[in-house]
Amino acid sequence: MAFSAPAADTRVKDVRVGENELSVFLMDGRTISVPLGWYPRLVAATPDQLRHWEIAGGGYGIHWPDIDEDLSTEGLLRGAPAPRRG
Repeated sequence: MAFSAPAADTRVKDVRVGENELSVFLMDGRTISVPLGWYPRLVAATPDQLRHWEIAGGGYGIHWPDIDEDLSTEGLLRGAPAPRRG
């Protein structure tokens, strides 16, 4: 008996920003949750700015136009926080 694994689909379905975490819901049913503190621009944003996000990069990214922040599902899956500014 052969089983085939469902194809991973890491495109963004939905985004929620909580008090301490960012949760990104993927098309394949997975959820990526990371500490909000990893992304200083998101921490400093207003609730309205956080709610105003767009799917970008062919579905593999998230863009917050009001704060000029971009994240990719690839980076989130790798556990990559925002680079520190010098």
